Amino acid sequence: MKTKVSSRQQEIIEVSGKILLEKGIKGLTTKSLAAEMNFSESAIYRHFPSKEAILELLLNELYTSMSTRLNRLVDEKTHAIKNLEVIFNSQFHFFAENPHFLIAILSEGLIDESTTIQNTMMKIMQMKMRILREILERGKNNNEIISSVETDALLHIVLSSFRMQMFKWKMAHFQFNNIEEGNKIMCTTLKLIASK
Repeated sequence: MKTKVSSRQQEIIEVSGKILLEKGIKGLTTKSLAAEMNFSESAIYRHFPSKEAILELLLNELYTSMSTRLNRLVDEKTHAIKNLEVIFNSQFHFFAENPHFLIAILSEGLIDESTTIQNTMMKIMQMKMRILREILERGKNNNEIISSVETDALLHIVLSSFRMQMFKWKMAHFQFNNIEEGNKIMCTTLKLIASK
């Protein structure tokens, strides 16, 4: 059951995203949040017990948004390669509009923050893998994707290519058009796994 988020909690999450974008994961502290929002640090603790709880809610928002959006894009009547292109294009657009989520999921050390954060990150990863695996399996069954390579290996190739592109964009401080560049890379990757 989804926990109801108060308007103040939502505001804290949005400001957290802004700080993540400007200062990275290490710059996100209850002190920096309080300063950005012009109220006391103790006021943050009235809404969240810890920085970990803020990050957990932020990652859960990412999970809910991504799960709803990607599941809606799965189309069994569409060629598997085309369906994957649509999904990755949607991901590039989403992160272009919400780069703070990318900073959170690609931040070194975030996964070591706590078991709760680890579990939330794992939930996001498993959801993406489940959706992509289903499309890859359908593509193999319909002779749209090479069947000589195991589905898990194909999944690894596709996700690694996407993650590398996102990491490159983050390292460049979001200074190039990742929608254009990302789609180009993913189209090339998907051509490699398409059935000839």
